[in-house]
Amino acid sequence: MPTDFHLSTFLPYRLAVLSERVSRRLSVEYGRSHDLSVAEWRVLAHLSRCGAVSVREIHGCVNLDKPRVSRAVSRLEAQGLVSKAPVDLDGRLVAISLTEKGRAIFADIVPKAHAVERRLLDAIAPEDLATVFRVMEQWHSVLDDDPDARPRSQMDLDGLTDATRRGA
Repeated sequence: MPTDFHLSTFLPYRLAVLSERVSRRLSVEYGRSHDLSVAEWRVLAHLSRCGAVSVREIHGCVNLDKPRVSRAVSRLEAQGLVSKAPVDLDGRLVAISLTEKGRAIFADIVPKAHAVERRLLDAIAPEDLATVFRVMEQWHSVLDDDPDARPRSQMDLDGLTDATRRGA
């Protein structure tokens, strides 16, 4: 059994911890003001960008498993933040969309989320930040070439230039 392995220095673990810390920090903002969970926030954010979509489409874009997305949608529907409409004749496929109340709450949260993001971005010199983003894209590229890795969603790719995708 290897004795030189330390989880605290293992890159995947460090990335997961940082991601979780940032996500939890953001959840303070939307949890305090609107009693939303991380999953519910991600669903609202996705719907604000994509309009009416299925749970499957949301699942593919927000990096959450389908049951968690389904629970988030059910809770958001109960709060009047999203609505469901049948897409097919038998009603098995439904499209989820934001209600006016959902759009208003999302609009209220976005400036707070941007403020948290701004604090993180301001802590790094612009050239270092460019390096961080370049390295992130290089790691994505490694995973994009790995047949066993889950592919990035189109939402993850939207807004990235070809040069950014190559890590240039």
